[in-house]
Amino acid sequence: MRINTIIHRYIFREMLPPFGINLIFFSFIFLMTQIIEIMNLVVNHRVGLSVIGWMILYTLPFFMEFIIPMSIMMSVLLTFLRLSSDNEILALKNGGLSVYDLLPPVMLFCLVGALLTAFTALYGLPWGRMSIKKLTLQVASTNLDIGIKERTFNDGFKGVMLYVNKVDAKTRILSEVFIEDQRTQDAIITVVAPKGQMDSNPETHQFLLRLYEGTINQVDVKSRSVNTVHFDTYDIHLDTRQAAAAMATGPTHPEEMSLTEIRQYLASSTEKNSKYYLTLMEFHKKFSLPFACIALGLLAAPLGIQSRSSRRSFGISLGICFFLIYYILLSAGWVFGEAGTYPPILGMWLPNLVMTGAGLILLHRANYEKPAPLTTLTAALARRFRRLRKITP
Repeated sequence: MRINTIIHRYIFREMLPPFGINLIFFSFIFLMTQIIEIMNLVVNHRVGLSVIGWMILYTLPFFMEFIIPMSIMMSVLLTFLRLSSDNEILALKNGGLSVYDLLPPVMLFCLVGALLTAFTALYGLPWGRMSIKKLTLQVASTNLDIGIKERTFNDGFKGVMLYVNKVDAKTRILSEVFIEDQRTQDAIITVVAPKGQMDSNPETHQFLLRLYEGTINQVDVKSRSVNTVHFDTYDIHLDTRQAAAAMATGPTHPEEMSLTEIRQYLASSTEKNSKYYLTLMEFHKKFSLPFACIALGLLAAPLGIQSRSSRRSFGISLGICFFLIYYILLSAGWVFGEAGTYPPILGMWLPNLVMTGAGLILLHRANYEKPAPLTTLTAALARRFRRLRKITP
């Protein structure tokens, strides 16, 4: 492998504009998946745009773990597609350079992407997850109805389980409310009401829930007696300081943990339950996703070299197809690994091994100017389609 500074710098610079465009484009696509929730917060709950901006910033690290490897692959693929369609690859080969001589700038570019992904996974993701939790609690202190999920048992209140069938975001009226209150010793109180309304005190993290035309059932555990009371209005105070205290104790989800905290948990864990496997997978994911930049970049280079299509859409479709294969393998490894039926290390690293193996095979074939199987199949299908169009009247 020979080092040619001028050519390598030229190829490296050619990959930078597609990388920036792909990074912005895929970030926009991922954020569009959250647009409905964002519009709901702005329109119905009147959450400020500054809060929305911070929410987007805190959620970006989760997306960037996947966006950076995908952008790296697409940038390498589009660059070599352009070089191939402009016959620059052919000119370089005639000048005595092999396909392997074009790899140093690609590997350097992929290494930079791997470092960015590693920084995002090791530092950005825990910071983003913890920050979004704090911001959510802060917003919920002002708009409690945001934190209450419909048709879900909400246990964020101290000693109280709350179930609401529907929440009207504009009027803050709760419909079909069920409450289980265990704050009284030796007694269990259940409250059922068709309607309720929430009022908040953000400074004390306490809220007043006023219920209308409902029923209170009080069960005395000691005397084993039940009392039933019907009411027109009933006020119950809810306290979210339990959620604030739980947040102050530190990260609880593996994605919120730093690398040191993950290693400490794995070393001190005595039971291999679902959380243990989830944490172990998160440990391997912090290294496998950065390596995906190298694996996908190594695969994209020969695909771009062997393609004879000058259309950028072909490269985009091809890149997305291979990334979907990678993501499906990664998701399958995550699902089976979480249950403990599949080794987490294999589930997180198998997609990289598959893509690296495919890249090395295609690179070897491209160096000896052998067509890639996928390119041959695509060309055959295109010829068959053109023949059918000619035959069809």
